[in-house]
Amino acid sequence: CELAWDFQGTSPVLQVTTQGQTIAQTSHEDRKQAPLLIRALCQGRLNLDVSSVGGISFTQASTSRENKEGLYDWKFFNALVSPDDDSPARIIDVLHDKKTMNRLLAVTKLINSDLEKIASYVLTKVWRAKEIFDQEGVSDPGHAIPGHRMARLMSLFLCGNVSQVDEILPVIQRVVAGNGVDVVKVKELIRKHVNAYDDWAAEIDRGVKWAAMMLGPMTVPSPFVETEVPPLTECIDIRRYAGIPTAKSLYDTLHDKPKLPLDPTFSNLVSRIAPYMTFRQISYVLNSRPASHWQKFDLKRLRYVYAVKKKVEEISESYGGLSFMPQSFFVSVFLGEATRSSLRATTATNDKTNNPETEAKAGNRSALAMLRRQRSPKFDSEVFIMSPAGRVASMNDLANHRSNQNLLNSACDVSDDLLGDSLLGPQDIAVLLQAGLTSAIKGSTVVQLNQRMLLDLMASQPSSFAIGVLAELGADGPRQLANALMALCDLDQGSFKDAHCIDIHSLLETWLPGLKIPRRDDYLAGGRWARQSFYDAIYGVAISILDLSETYIGLKLRIQQVRHHSETDPLPVPKELVSDVNDQPTSQLLSTINEAVTKISVADDLAQSAFDDLRSSGKSTKESELCTTACEAYKDAFAACAKVISIDKLSFQSDWFKSFFRRNYDALMVKSIYDNVIDDVDRVRVWMEALRRGSMGNTQSYPDSFFICPEEQKEQDLIDGIIDALFFDKKELEFIKNDPLVRMLIGNDPGQYNFTIITAMGVITEGKQGTELHTAIERLEKERGVVTIRADTGTARSIDYNANKIEEAVNTAVELKRPYGLVGYSQGCANEMNFESMMISGTPDQQKVITGDYGLVCRQLLFSAANGSMHGPATEAKVHQLITMIEEFLKYQQGYFSRAFISTTIDVLNGGLDSSAFQKFLGGTKSFLPYASRTFWREAQHLPHIPTCVIRGVLEPHTTPESLDMLSNTLTKQSGSALHDSQVHVYDAVGHPVYFKNRNGRILKSTDMGGAVQRTHHWSPLCEEVEYVSTDRDVEHAVFDCAKDRHIFPFCDVNARFGIIKYADAQNEKK
Repeated sequence: CELAWDFQGTSPVLQVTTQGQTIAQTSHEDRKQAPLLIRALCQGRLNLDVSSVGGISFTQASTSRENKEGLYDWKFFNALVSPDDDSPARIIDVLHDKKTMNRLLAVTKLINSDLEKIASYVLTKVWRAKEIFDQEGVSDPGHAIPGHRMARLMSLFLCGNVSQVDEILPVIQRVVAGNGVDVVKVKELIRKHVNAYDDWAAEIDRGVKWAAMMLGPMTVPSPFVETEVPPLTECIDIRRYAGIPTAKSLYDTLHDKPKLPLDPTFSNLVSRIAPYMTFRQISYVLNSRPASHWQKFDLKRLRYVYAVKKKVEEISESYGGLSFMPQSFFVSVFLGEATRSSLRATTATNDKTNNPETEAKAGNRSALAMLRRQRSPKFDSEVFIMSPAGRVASMNDLANHRSNQNLLNSACDVSDDLLGDSLLGPQDIAVLLQAGLTSAIKGSTVVQLNQRMLLDLMASQPSSFAIGVLAELGADGPRQLANALMALCDLDQGSFKDAHCIDIHSLLETWLPGLKIPRRDDYLAGGRWARQSFYDAIYGVAISILDLSETYIGLKLRIQQVRHHSETDPLPVPKELVSDVNDQPTSQLLSTINEAVTKISVADDLAQSAFDDLRSSGKSTKESELCTTACEAYKDAFAACAKVISIDKLSFQSDWFKSFFRRNYDALMVKSIYDNVIDDVDRVRVWMEALRRGSMGNTQSYPDSFFICPEEQKEQDLIDGIIDALFFDKKELEFIKNDPLVRMLIGNDPGQYNFTIITAMGVITEGKQGTELHTAIERLEKERGVVTIRADTGTARSIDYNANKIEEAVNTAVELKRPYGLVGYSQGCANEMNFESMMISGTPDQQKVITGDYGLVCRQLLFSAANGSMHGPATEAKVHQLITMIEEFLKYQQGYFSRAFISTTIDVLNGGLDSSAFQKFLGGTKSFLPYASRTFWREAQHLPHIPTCVIRGVLEPHTTPESLDMLSNTLTKQSGSALHDSQVHVYDAVGHPVYFKNRNGRILKSTDMGGAVQRTHHWSPLCEEVEYVSTDRDVEHAVFDCAKDRHIFPFCDVNARFGIIKYADAQNEKK
């Protein structure tokens, strides 16, 4: 809809009088007043757009006569309500607009003079900082990153001159070195230059301690190897799930006898477990059989659950904060009916009656009708109070209730104990509950009514159902569950009478036998647990809840994921290694393997002779006949190996094949860089020269002519220079240097590859609009016809969200009717591993996408974070400690500020934590944490015939971007090892799980072809994306000018060399 306002150039005015008097009773001289709006906001016109899930955003009004530009156009309102990538810059511009801020300060002063003083002080410092940045020419972070520049800026900010640079620089250098903040020195500087220090000494001291804790290294337990981590479903007694089908048996039954109607018992069972299925599963189930094959009631239930899950799936990625303020009204439309239908079914089950008249009456009584009846004088309040949640929460004898519940459960089927009758599954309720808890209008009657209906529905189901809902609230870890529990315990029930309010603590304790839910008042100043942390207590409860939820998680995995093998099944191995006498390799395979091994040996001998000749004669490979002969021999060996793979697709796992594969990958890596140097691609010559100087310990800024003028060097000397400069590990370096295969510089035959690349980039990415490796991708498409599709993954989003985005990209690739490979970078590796596992364990049509004729054929992992990073647990520990420190600070302030002020402060903080962006961020960071990594690798399933190539790196002083100095040094301090690329350690950045061993992990280890460790940093694939943080030192060392082709060309070529990637012409001939 279109919104327009026009105050005719006159702003509304805020007037304040003395207490106890009205405006009419006060003379003009005794009133204090201030206009609310600046002139630019006194008139405007814009469009308010509301999405199907209640998301709001602003756009330019279509009826505007002119395009209003400036700070206060529609983009300003959008920055406040629905922030996008440009919003931070817009807000900063507004903060720097002194006219607007002065008007805001005047209004604030009328409301609270103390608050105005604080705001005025802060804004003054913000304006002062901008003036300094403008004077010093600082427009990008890269301009301020060098330590001496940062010290100069801080000195100007503190005292207006550069007299304190020598005092500040050691403090900065200490932090950058990973040794933390010098608290004493910082406090001395602040005391010396901040006049208000004595008045705010306690607060400033605490602030410095917080900063010291966040900027210093945090000691955390090192990860350890768990030798056996079987899937959860194999750790729980299978009798616990008696009568509940697995996903595999569900699909098998649906596909069995497809022309006949389904058995009524099976039809009813599917409809009962539907709320526990994924939306994709229900869609597949409904489309797999015609409507006539289902029982009518079951079909109706399935379709209803499908509709509800479709809406909930949309909401699951869109809730929280101002951006979705009206969402509760949209939710109430379908929630009321879903809740009533579920409660009606539960009531019918408990009463064991089938009275249609009673059912109709119960069904027609809406929640709003109940509220209208409540307002009536004749309303019987007991009927309303005794809703399911009210009954459970108000029980005095909880022990008796639990014994009765256990007795009831023992009399029921096991499946009744686990499933219940709700049309909404635990995951659906958790999403809707979380949407209400993070709503910007928690005090709204609609929000409160929605939350009450959800609690009633949970209370009407078996206790395991409620535990399942709480487990889903903590799907991203105990921290998110702790936040949800705190919000739930403080649930606003102001729209209900006191007699109708629910004691949430008692309700939760009823569902969680043996657990005591902490109450906030007990931990405030004057409470009986005042010396302890409320957050620590609630966090401990969250961990206990997740431990209790294993039965539900096992049920969820049983219903949703297809498991193709058990842990006791034998590992898939190459046929030549099979020990079963009934499954021995054929004579054709054995003869082909012998032929390939022989040809490799012959080619190596010829290449060694050719290499010796090159050394003595100084010729190039093109000039040597011995090299030509050796290259032809190697190509025969490649063809023989490709033939072996065509017979046995697991043959590349054999030691002889894996060794030859790895040699070829490293050789192609060297050749890729050699070609870039010779062809003068991008700034590879400059990068190689800087890399060579650094590897020799020579950091002189002027270049010599070795790589800058490669035509003046001998071919083999260039290869030596590339190997010496590029590879980090001495043993690997010597092996590659002495490998005759590397010296031959063998390229693949010309032609187009029948292949598509799906990329998933790091934790910070622009998705399909990203530009990572774009120059290399363009060259690959031009040279080999390889199409690259960027998955639209999001910045700091969960691996499940990103896996779905990768699936969308893969579906596009499948339409091209070409096999595809996955290229992941950093967290993108975890996303792609999760995608593969999701597809394998998904519906039959998902499995076909990854295993069909145009399915997955190979993987490439760039600086993989799939095994997590020490940054994850260290940051988690810092955040936890910071929260408890802030809690302690607020307790201290209770004696100085009113309860209302502290409550307001907490509400403001919660508003930021409840924002949509922050909620998504929580889910996006969990993959770096050990517990999330363990959960993923425990359940993961991957294909055994997909080879995995990797690129790993180790930082050195000459390869470290200046913006990564602090991150790198801190990681070294926290882990005790410098063998990392600033984000992940070299022993973690591999193509298989390192710390959690199981059958799937062993499969991935056998498919991990590896890759030599390089001298490089984690941002190696980036260039333009990090230009804004590039410094003069980075330019001197050319750290962002590294060869981009090496990230994807060797990967494609080595798989094409062995027939894993086909040539387009060969594929067409086959057809």
